[in-house]
Amino acid sequence: QVHLTESGGGSVQAGGSLRLTCTASRKISSRNTMAWHRQVPGNQRELVASIDGDGIMTVATSVKGRFTVSRDYAQSTVSLDMHNLRSEDTGVYYCHVAGPQGSFHYWGQGTQVTVSS
Repeated sequence: QVHLTESGGGSVQAGGSLRLTCTASRKISSRNTMAWHRQVPGNQRELVASIDGDGIMTVATSVKGRFTVSRDYAQSTVSLDMHNLRSEDTGVYYCHVAGPQGSFHYWGQGTQVTVSS
């Protein structure tokens, strides 16, 4: 079992920046995907950004050019740098770790991001 702890959420005005960090309770294999998802009440959870086992990054179109995902393989952390935040970025952001071919999934408890216009 892996416990994921998110930090860095909070409230910010539109145009501002936040950095989210996810720390795993134990070593995460470099073969695994680490990712950030978000959920707005009433909507499905959606992928924001991920880095897979080959180091390939995927970023949602809605945040491309504003958000950057990075990963520290030695520390088993994944971070999300969010700039030029918009009100529609408001939601609960979840850290996610997936095994190869989706063999397992771990989720963090989530951290709230609120962007006021």
